[in-house]
Amino acid sequence: MKFIKTLPIGLFALCLLMSLSIMAQKRDIYELKTYHIETPEQEAMLDSYLEKAFIPAAHRHGVAKVGVFKPIASQPDAGQKVYVFIPFKSLGEFEAFEGKLLKDQTFLADGSAYINATFDNPPYKRIETSIMRGMSEHPKFAESNLTNAKQDRIYELRSYEGPTERLYRQKVKMFNSGEMDIFERLNCSPVFYAETIAGANMPNLMYMTTHENMDVRNEHWKQFGVDPKWIEMRDLEEYKNTVSRNDTRLLYPTEYSDL
Repeated sequence: MKFIKTLPIGLFALCLLMSLSIMAQKRDIYELKTYHIETPEQEAMLDSYLEKAFIPAAHRHGVAKVGVFKPIASQPDAGQKVYVFIPFKSLGEFEAFEGKLLKDQTFLADGSAYINATFDNPPYKRIETSIMRGMSEHPKFAESNLTNAKQDRIYELRSYEGPTERLYRQKVKMFNSGEMDIFERLNCSPVFYAETIAGANMPNLMYMTTHENMDVRNEHWKQFGVDPKWIEMRDLEEYKNTVSRNDTRLLYPTEYSDL
């Protein structure tokens, strides 16, 4: 405290601005949980838990928005998966979150059917989890700016797997150096861009864009493919062969989803 008091005003202001700048660039931590389900009863139990217990509790414990998404009807896994996207401000917040839930008596009561489900009537088959960090040029998640009916929207979740760690990092660089700017310019309303730090298909990055409907989604990709900036980047030697597999999921948000 004595040191701070003796700092010249100009230097103190500079330090404060630098500190605020560093804080502004701090990248979100994302948890993406994929629930694998087998029956309509499991889906109903999971929906009830997420809507009435989990999301309200997440809000109480500092998570402003939770996204819940399901495969659209044309997808081969329709009715078999539910995706839950949970953004945290830091790894510390992520690590503390479960402990807070387990001490929350309202959550435990509201989610009792799910939490206390029996071994022969579980609410899901398995849970698959990825932990991600927001990319440096898009460090925070964003709400979609779409306003049409949620059941009509297309939320496109993509995972780009790299053949090696080095080539994966080049693809991340490509996103930070202009690829995500193209999506912004085409009004794809991205929710997040992230580097996976723990998951099943590493090394890989993941991102989610949003579109009013399938026709708009298809038009966006058509425009992307002929975008001069994309063509310029695509042909650069440093970005060649950076993706060995593209896993694309077409989803829609549930009515109770925050995103």
